Amino acid sequence: MGISRKRRTTNAVMLTLSGLCALLVVSVLFFILGYLLWNGATSLSWNFFTKLPKPIGETGGGMANAIVGSGKILLIATLVGVPLGFLAGVFVAEFSGKTFAFLLRYTVDLLNGVPSIVIGIVAYALVVKPMGHYSTLAGGIALGIMMIPIAVRTTEEFLRAIPNSLREGAMALGATKSKAVFTVIVPAAISGLTSGMMLNLARVAGETAPLLFTALGNMFWSPGWLHPSASLPVMIYNYAIAPDDNLHSQAWAAGFVLLALVLSINVTARMIIARGPASARR
Repeated sequence: MGISRKRRTTNAVMLTLSGLCALLVVSVLFFILGYLLWNGATSLSWNFFTKLPKPIGETGGGMANAIVGSGKILLIATLVGVPLGFLAGVFVAEFSGKTFAFLLRYTVDLLNGVPSIVIGIVAYALVVKPMGHYSTLAGGIALGIMMIPIAVRTTEEFLRAIPNSLREGAMALGATKSKAVFTVIVPAAISGLTSGMMLNLARVAGETAPLLFTALGNMFWSPGWLHPSASLPVMIYNYAIAPDDNLHSQAWAAGFVLLALVLSINVTARMIIARGPASARR
């Protein structure tokens, strides 16, 4: 009886501690959301999404150029990071030997641990310096490099989760190894791959340091892809350190918009993951 009572007490204590920790984590998220909304809601208006920034000292304006610039930079990052990471992940999961896979996996993990500011410096040396100026393209390449390691590991994990029976069945019907992978295995894992790439995109959407070295930023529309471009993270940084209360309010609003974007991407990715197994069962 004494031992049973002790186990029940220990179980109750640990369950209570786990629940409190979970509540604390959720509370931190809602505190951040509430704080951003409280401080930035007054600057959230139609002008914020459609107007260019006003000169320092003037009220109003918006961050339309930064919103469009962030979209262009993330588009380039996706076009650079996702294909490279996906194909490398397919190679690691399906075609490489154990030794080479271990070395590539270890290298990818090291790349994932490189500070973002270092990647920004590398992109500056390889892209900005040869071009002679900052650009949207350079910013997208910097973020694309950051996306590669996560894309590799995400692709590898989801492909390895597919049962070997699908591979064997495809090859038994006469398909080559590569055809079996790209026509059977990849489609079977497409929901997980898609959600993983979306989470990867959400991870780099708020990066600031690489863009300071590559895209730099401006207060106007950025034509094309070879000119300096504004982005939400850099605008938040610049406005936050400016000695102007109106710019501070704009920075809070931009922070809320950026966080809402990241959260929406995360929620969408989780929904795709949740629906994946159900669709497979049907």
